[in-house]
Amino acid sequence: MGPCIMDISDLRIALFSGNYNYVRDGANQALNRLVEYLLRQGAQVRVYAPVVKEPAFPATGDLVGVGALPIPGRAEYRIPLSIAGKARRDLKAFVPNIVHVSSPDPVGHKAVTWARRREVPVLASVHTRFETYLRYYNMAWGEPVVEAILRRFYRRCDALVAPSESMAQLLREQRMNYDVTIWSRGVDREIFHSGRRDLAWRRSLGIADDEVVIGFLGRLVMEKGLDVYADTLDDLRRRGASFKVIVIGEGPAREWFESRLPDGVFVGFQQGQDLGRAVASMDILFNPSVTETFGNVTLEVMACGLPVVAAAATGSQSLVADGVSGRLVPPGAVRQFADAIRAYIENPDLRAAHGRAGEERAGDFDWDKINQAVADTYLRLIRQRAKR
Repeated sequence: MGPCIMDISDLRIALFSGNYNYVRDGANQALNRLVEYLLRQGAQVRVYAPVVKEPAFPATGDLVGVGALPIPGRAEYRIPLSIAGKARRDLKAFVPNIVHVSSPDPVGHKAVTWARRREVPVLASVHTRFETYLRYYNMAWGEPVVEAILRRFYRRCDALVAPSESMAQLLREQRMNYDVTIWSRGVDREIFHSGRRDLAWRRSLGIADDEVVIGFLGRLVMEKGLDVYADTLDDLRRRGASFKVIVIGEGPAREWFESRLPDGVFVGFQQGQDLGRAVASMDILFNPSVTETFGNVTLEVMACGLPVVAAAATGSQSLVADGVSGRLVPPGAVRQFADAIRAYIENPDLRAAHGRAGEERAGDFDWDKINQAVADTYLRLIRQRAKR
């Protein structure tokens, strides 16, 4: 193993990602923040991931391209297939003392094999519940098969990091691995806070000051529970509830979602200060998704002082205190979602009280402390391997 690894500046991390920066999502933004922190602390990092001509945002750190192909039916995504040519030579020359894999794709499997042959420890980070995606394509019967494939992948790793305690516990129950620690997510308090609320911006969208806005924040894909979202709002309208809808985000399901929410205000992709303004200008977040392992959008909305109505699933359960900062509802329970949202529409004092509780909770999530937990896990795995 060479000299004893003493601190973060001794780390040489090979990070493998299926989507480091070509389509923006919560997972790759967390990875880029992690790399920025590691580099700032003196660690060396090399990122191996698919490269495209026009990525969604600039990559943090040194990015080396791997062989990849567009995914059929979802061409905006690439499936990494091989570590060949330049990438393999670069990896050999870099001589990492820790390998970090962030997706269970073919390159992730090859990276684990590469590391195991060289007795380099492997940490896997879990960013999404891949097995649940099949539910949105009428293939729920395949979940046990996907779970078995994931189990084989994760059990070949030395340890896992998960974004929430609820997700970590699920991974243990699924026997994915038993060394699971928490790599939570932070929130940028410069961008997300209640002072960003802008009534003039709402008026420019045709929304009166006294109208209650139900918000959606995220990528517009069916896996986010868009069907449940639309069905719930239909239920509210049948009951005579009065509200407006703001949808923040883009994605391949936008046309379908617009057809289901003809009165919704679709403001598209937002970032930076504009995103903070849009989020703070909502009144309630409705997040019916069950695929997140953490729920970055939930935390960002809480930081803006808004209550959250979410599916009682991994991620949200670790952030939202039911009846304190929002409501947790069984996944897919349209009528119960509508009940929870209606209570907020009709009771502004309840909205305000739960929003304040959420904003206070969001104060616990500091990015540097959170990313140091990953660095500590790297160091622990290297020391454990050296002792063996």
